[in-house]
Amino acid sequence: MKINARKIKIFKIRNRRGYAALCLNHLTEGTTIFQAYERMTKALRRSKIAINKTVSNIKHLLVSVD
Repeated sequence: MKINARKIKIFKIRNRRGYAALCLNHLTEGTTIFQAYERMTKALRRSKIAINKTVSNIKHLLVSVD
C-alpha cells in the first residue's frame, strides 16, 4: 500500500515537550518535528506502507490542535 506524505499530521503536544505525528492509526512522538516525522515513516514501513512522495518542507505537515 502506498500513501501520500500529506496524510501525516504533526502537532504540538500539550503539557509536554515535543511533537506527535498521526497517520493511519499510528502515533509517534519526538522532540522535534523532524524526529516525529522520521519515527512515523519507520512505523509505516514496519506495517508495509510506503510513502509516495517526500515533503520538501516538513513544517507544511504541522497542524494546530485546539
